[in-house]
Amino acid sequence: MSDSRKVSRRTFVTSAMSAAAISSLPAQPVFAGINNASSPSAMHQVAVALTDSPSWKDQGIENLAKSPYAKLHDIPVRAVTIPSGFWAGRREINVSKSIPTMHDLLEANGRMNNFRRLVGKSNAKQIGPVFSDSDPYKWTEAVGFVLQSGDRPELRAVTEKMINEIVAVQEPSGYLNTYYQNDRIPERMTPQTQSTGHELYCLGHMLQAAIAYYRGTGDRKLLDAGIRFVNDFLIPNYGPAPKKPIVSGHPEIELALIELYRITGDRRQLDLAGYVLQGDERATFPERRTIYMFSGTPFTARTQLQGHAVRAMYACCGATDYYLETGDPAYWKTLTILWEDLSQRQMYISGGVGARAEGEAFGEAYELPNARAYGESCAAIGNMMWNWRMLAASGDAKHADIIERALYNGINSGMSLDGTLYCYRNPLAFDPSGGDKIRNEWYDVTCCPPNLERTFASLPGYFYSNSSDGIYLHLYNDSELNWHLESGTGLKVTQKTNYPWDGRVDINVAPAQPSEFTFHLRIPGWAEGAQVSVNNKSISDVKPGQYLAIQRKWSSGDVIRLQMEMPPQVIQANPRVIDDAGRVAVQRGPLVYCLEELDQPEGVSLVNVALDLANTPSETFQSQLQTDLLGGVVVLRHVGRAYENDTNARALYSGYSGVQTKSRRIPLTFIPYYAWANRQATSMQVWTPLYKA
Repeated sequence: MSDSRKVSRRTFVTSAMSAAAISSLPAQPVFAGINNASSPSAMHQVAVALTDSPSWKDQGIENLAKSPYAKLHDIPVRAVTIPSGFWAGRREINVSKSIPTMHDLLEANGRMNNFRRLVGKSNAKQIGPVFSDSDPYKWTEAVGFVLQSGDRPELRAVTEKMINEIVAVQEPSGYLNTYYQNDRIPERMTPQTQSTGHELYCLGHMLQAAIAYYRGTGDRKLLDAGIRFVNDFLIPNYGPAPKKPIVSGHPEIELALIELYRITGDRRQLDLAGYVLQGDERATFPERRTIYMFSGTPFTARTQLQGHAVRAMYACCGATDYYLETGDPAYWKTLTILWEDLSQRQMYISGGVGARAEGEAFGEAYELPNARAYGESCAAIGNMMWNWRMLAASGDAKHADIIERALYNGINSGMSLDGTLYCYRNPLAFDPSGGDKIRNEWYDVTCCPPNLERTFASLPGYFYSNSSDGIYLHLYNDSELNWHLESGTGLKVTQKTNYPWDGRVDINVAPAQPSEFTFHLRIPGWAEGAQVSVNNKSISDVKPGQYLAIQRKWSSGDVIRLQMEMPPQVIQANPRVIDDAGRVAVQRGPLVYCLEELDQPEGVSLVNVALDLANTPSETFQSQLQTDLLGGVVVLRHVGRAYENDTNARALYSGYSGVQTKSRRIPLTFIPYYAWANRQATSMQVWTPLYKA
């Protein structure tokens, strides 16, 4: 979220102490005061007709039903229930703890007073960064996805109060941004402000929040305000000459405009998104600025991922959405080149992206440091969002593999197990002795917490997709799908599994009537030797990293069994990743593992440990379920080595002796990476040196 100026994370992200503001408030229950909702804006608005096919409640994370270049089509969040298993507890914590406490923190840190002051309901000055309006928008989007899974009256009442306060400050022109109202009106929407002021970024999140809330409730109050901003203010005044120049600055408006187009059918919204993606030649910036922004020049001229990681991911999302609607081959060519760069040169094993703290940016190819890794939570979410769109466009399981990798590791690590603390950055090695507190309840740049909340709330919408020939299953967890095929035939699919701790998944397929269609079953890329059967009859040609297309006449009572072995896998990095030279990481199923120092023998420092691998590395690890640790996890145990001489005590430089440092065998304990930093401050590492005898 930072600007391109050279500032450290400490400078622009406050520590947990920033959240102390909430402790100074009078004691009150969560969501206090919901009966005093502000009156809706009296401003007259002409309702724009919205699509009724599919209806609002039947639209997925994206409404791809009429996208001509989408091979896969989203299934609504409400169609999938997750009653138990790995993600059920995570999602319940999100609703019961994360979203309510974040609401109170937004209040305590003045985010809603920014709106109230403009209508005389607060004497507080504008507070927070220039993009602060996006914080309540992302929170509202999270609520919208929660309500798509079922009504929660108290949560809905709180959100309606917030929406009323937001729309009450919209100007007659349609403009709505609390930072650029009143005394900052002269700065509004100049090319320079667009490049740094996040006006269009905030509008994009407003639109996404409005759409999600509309799909959860049918309430279009915020959506109408967003449409008015776009149709009455933005489109008439900004775009190709003779209109004024437009640049996104922080990509977000592109994907939001296209999703808006999908429910309004107003081609002007899609065309404006395309114009923004191509850049406006009249809005000129130094090259370093357009690299950092990942906008302002033609998207189709990009050949590598550079600059601010979140901006790049959101730009790629918007560009993929544009391709899904237009089929422009130049976009698909560029997207393919950039995805190759991401997956082969720029992505952490956790699915995180963004190597550098300076500019929260991508580094050079293979520049993937561990302790200095930035890996912003928002960037991992952007990675998942982009690959979801690429999956819809291609049907290629390689995109689902990245979705799973990012979700279970680089995203899941971003929220504490109790749902009240968040990681802004997600390094792959950490030493707390420098005083950095990695998990905090509040950041003044608070983009990541509500972003995590909206991701967990929307998760059921990522499990399945429809296609013209059948259905695709992407993610595994105890769950039940109640939906229909594109032919209209009702379909119920029930998963029974203890994934990701166990690799067996039983899938009951129950069409409303016997029907011929293809069930595309994802075989994860890590699942070598996976076996599949239908009604106890083995299926051949099961390949990791692909969808297994099972075409047959399905009847109620048919059962697919997927059996994936989960031996711990030892992973090495490309030798050009300098930080990982001579080191390996450990993965089991979709989960990346790490060492935390407090789990190792007393007195053993992580800087002195090494893995001692036999000819079959996976056999040197033992998997053990510990139900009383970190909410219940499978830990990995390994007899490794500890060097006797403390490497920290050595001289900075000394003569090479050629003598192997003495070591002793010690038990090492690995935990899933997502669960690190949930106990006490302690050192952590994902990549561990190999012992050489």
